[in-house]
Amino acid sequence: MPGLTAPSDYSNEPPRHPSLTINSKEPFNAEPHRSALLSYITPINFFYKRNHGPIPIVDDIKRYCVSIGGLVKNPLEISMSEIRKLPKYNVVATLQCAGNRRTEMSKTRTVKGVGWDVAAIGNAIWGGAKLADVLELVGISKNTPSSPLGGKHIEFISVDKCKEENGGPYKASIPLRQATNPEADVLLAYEMNGETLNRDHGYPLRVIVPGVIGARSVKWLDKINIIEEECQGFFMQKDYKMFPPSVNWDNINWFTRKAQMDFPVQSAICSLEDVDVVKPGKVTVAGYAVTGGGRGIERVDISVDWGKTWFEAQRYQRGNIPHQSDDLNTDKWAWVLFKAVVDVPENTVIIAKAVDTASNVQPENVEVVWNLRGILNTSWHKVQVRRASQVVISNL
Repeated sequence: MPGLTAPSDYSNEPPRHPSLTINSKEPFNAEPHRSALLSYITPINFFYKRNHGPIPIVDDIKRYCVSIGGLVKNPLEISMSEIRKLPKYNVVATLQCAGNRRTEMSKTRTVKGVGWDVAAIGNAIWGGAKLADVLELVGISKNTPSSPLGGKHIEFISVDKCKEENGGPYKASIPLRQATNPEADVLLAYEMNGETLNRDHGYPLRVIVPGVIGARSVKWLDKINIIEEECQGFFMQKDYKMFPPSVNWDNINWFTRKAQMDFPVQSAICSLEDVDVVKPGKVTVAGYAVTGGGRGIERVDISVDWGKTWFEAQRYQRGNIPHQSDDLNTDKWAWVLFKAVVDVPENTVIIAKAVDTASNVQPENVEVVWNLRGILNTSWHKVQVRRASQVVISNL
């Protein structure tokens, strides 16, 4: 593509924060320490990095453009300057890798994929043009399930190079009815937290599909195609699908499952390690809860006695204001933070589980959601704690 190129090696990678936990060096995949997720808006440096190849390089931003074609009457190429002339929207949305908490799932049975703790997730303010506005430029009306020429899906193609695509670009698709719905807030984003996107997060332009697994929010956008059938790329057809525990690599049939879109209800404790020693006295249990599809978080339940008894944590988004899931001022695509200050026994397991507004609740055990690709581990999050020993020093 003019102005944007995909390197064939890793010699021109961008700088990253040294505190990130690197789960894969080439391609670069990393997450922050979980404590970095205790702020409502995740700082850019501590937003997880998920890549499938070398990071593309912008050679000439003035020459960069995105082609929009396929089943449309008026295909076009649109430049960054033209995109910036469209109405700009800021959408607060949580992105989550489908493999978040995969490392925990792999302890039950081995899975394939990059290992992640609880921090393959982040919440940001994304700025850009609504995709529904852009599609009107090629003759596709808002809130329509199909284009005049029969397109029912919209495919996003990156400029990067992925080994899974045999050196071709990353690609994914969403239904056209979602792309053309202004209320779905699908963006062509060029800003993150009020700053120009950096290279790791898709500079100069990326897609943001709120409420959906991060795999559909394609970075380094090259082409948008309106197509009749779902994208046939690797990451839509042979990855990011949820199989039952009985399926293994010998009996898998990828085409028996749909591509994963919305992410299920999820929560994690970020104020404590998986195994932690705490001082005598009160302990703060805090973390995030999130669900997909624009549903809200109705409550977060906490237990400090292995799940025998439960109480409700405080929930909030901006400014520690108590969260109400039906409040019109709620950021519907964003996570909710939770906090509880508790007394804990000497040795115990603290548990968090979230419930969304559709009464979906996290499953108790990872075994029931185990799958060979290790995606969507939404089981109760548990941390083991014990009190620090009180050592009495005698002068005798």
